Amino acid sequence: MTRAVLFDWGDTLFHFAYDEALLEAGWEAGLAAVGRRELPAHAETAERFRERYLPLLFVPGALDEVEYPGMIRELLAGFGVELDEEELDRFLAAEHAAWEPARLLGAQTHALLDSLRERGLATGLVSNAFDPGWLLHQDLERMGLAERLDAAVFSSEVGKRKPHPALFEAALDRLDVGAEDAVFVGDRRFEDVRGAKEVGMTTVQALWFRADDDERGIDPDFEAFTPMDVLNVVRRLTGEL
Repeated sequence: MTRAVLFDWGDTLFHFAYDEALLEAGWEAGLAAVGRRELPAHAETAERFRERYLPLLFVPGALDEVEYPGMIRELLAGFGVELDEEELDRFLAAEHAAWEPARLLGAQTHALLDSLRERGLATGLVSNAFDPGWLLHQDLERMGLAERLDAAVFSSEVGKRKPHPALFEAALDRLDVGAEDAVFVGDRRFEDVRGAKEVGMTTVQALWFRADDDERGIDPDFEAFTPMDVLNVVRRLTGEL
């Protein structure tokens, strides 16, 4: 019996519109937030990040999540700048905020989550995201998602990336729902579909932002071309249709 519907975040509940200009803007904002007089130029630090660290954030098939705050600390140490914890947090918050224009909430996201919850179903989120959890949960608040989700698990909090089962299992535990009673909705065939199916969940591939064709993935149980298609899948599974 379907009791919960869990979602991926990026390119499922919202679209992340990567903009190269925001990388430098993030470093400019982060360094400004540190508030010291003698700091390296933001263009120089952004370029070093782009060359040495950016590739490490998106290694195909990597199951261990990177320690992003440690990357920032290490990069700046290479310029002779040692950050204390408060300075590092200020940098991370300001840099993260600079990327806000890239985070575009799906037009039907709220309506879909509301419709599921009105049917008595629990809702959850399982996302690969390297930023610290405290910043990501603030994003959920700003997007109006925190109040619509019963659980949210990020890879930066668990230390593992999807398709590792630890993320899915952590979310199911928080919802107190067995995998056989849960549906997972995500855009990626490897991280989302394969990861969720291997722990025993029913899977739906989200196709409204992108059509992933990763050969490492597997076929979903269902496909959804719009967010409202997810609702129709759930209605079929619960016997409403």
